[in-house]
Amino acid sequence: MNEEAPVLVGTDGHAGRLVLNRPRALNALTHTMVRDIATALDAWEADDSVAAVVVTGAGDRGLCAGGDIRAIHDDVRAGGGRASADFWRDEYRLNARIARYPKPYVAFMDGIVMGGGVGVSAHGSVRIATERSRIAMPETGIGFIPDVGGTFLLSRAPGELGTHLALTAAAVGAADAVLCGLADHYVPSARLPEAVAALATSSPGEVVARYAEEPPPGVLADQREWIDHCYAGGSVEEIVERLLATGEPAAKEAAQSVLAKSPTSLKVTLAALRRARGLDSLEHVLEQEYRVSCAGLSAPDLVEGIRAQVVDKDRRPRWSPAALSEVTPEDVARFFAPTGEPALFDAR
Repeated sequence: MNEEAPVLVGTDGHAGRLVLNRPRALNALTHTMVRDIATALDAWEADDSVAAVVVTGAGDRGLCAGGDIRAIHDDVRAGGGRASADFWRDEYRLNARIARYPKPYVAFMDGIVMGGGVGVSAHGSVRIATERSRIAMPETGIGFIPDVGGTFLLSRAPGELGTHLALTAAAVGAADAVLCGLADHYVPSARLPEAVAALATSSPGEVVARYAEEPPPGVLADQREWIDHCYAGGSVEEIVERLLATGEPAAKEAAQSVLAKSPTSLKVTLAALRRARGLDSLEHVLEQEYRVSCAGLSAPDLVEGIRAQVVDKDRRPRWSPAALSEVTPEDVARFFAPTGEPALFDAR
């Protein structure tokens, strides 16, 4: 392995090892990293000596905090977003490749796993969380919409749990990630080095049987009643009204969290989730996400949200429009219009 590379690629016994290696940037994904992962997967698919792929993150803060959003901000301001659209095209194809990979794809979702980090882990066949896991699709907080297959995963979570996570951008721990279908197993972080090492000689099923435990209790199971009722509302405005009317402190907190997000992103996200429920494959959802993401490049809230959270860090985004009532159905529909670009995938 080249220890300076953004993705460390190598083998350990029968395991192909991918280590996301930008710890100072919380292993945020770049276009180069996406290409490196795809190249490794291509090579290992044809290599009979590799029985499984194992994905981890360098450092002790998390697997991956998402895509490199500072680079997206700079690209939109300097070049209109062409490089970002090209990045997403390859990234979304990688997400689908992971989901269809013919060998076990084992992702250790320790620490922070957000946005693009979910894309390179939660589509895998064996997804392991720990007590340190904080798993989220936080895009509405930066004026964007859940992507990397996030609307596919969240639209298929039980009840309206996925809608709650998408609109609030809330992070969940291991138990709630398993409940929502974002992870499969819980392994204490202290045992991760042993579990990773064991994959060199043992199958993922054997490793899970040896190291997995019952996770510490989550919170979402006990909140299902008000979550399912409130987020079944027909619009974001109705959802907020229901949240505020329940009398539940956690619901009020959720409403306040929603109202802090980009009004346009909220409405487009709700539409994307509900459309995703009617799409029959991850690939079809990723095609929809690509249209939505590319439309976001010409909307003001993405650059403004990244500015507020990452560039200037004042945490005071000035959304445009600033109120839910000002976002029209036509504004939302624009995000789902054809891009005029080739499809990500062959017709299926």
